Amino acid sequence: MIRFITITVVSLALTLFAAFLYASDPLWIDVRTPEEYSSGHVEGAVNIPYTEISARIGEVTEDKDATIYVYCRSGRRSGIAQSELQQSGFSNVVNVGGLDDALARAAEVVPE
Repeated sequence: MIRFITITVVSLALTLFAAFLYASDPLWIDVRTPEEYSSGHVEGAVNIPYTEISARIGEVTEDKDATIYVYCRSGRRSGIAQSELQQSGFSNVVNVGGLDDALARAAEVVPE
């Protein structure tokens, strides 16, 4: 019985730790068109065009406190996406700007 409880507690602790690690990773959203996305993007980024961001954000997170980096080609569309997400209650949305800015920023925030 004690062994079962110990294993259960350890399993629960590992699950919670994994959830913490996953939750602390920032989300990268490329708000350009699918064609632009396919020509190059931040590794691990999800493509949700800025015109669909409010309707589709639930596909990647429902955590209103998640760190979300948005980018496009120049920063204009990602600015619109940032505003939409903030109006939807997301509190930690960063408009990184264009793809070059995003690639540089991703190199800074992605652990090696």
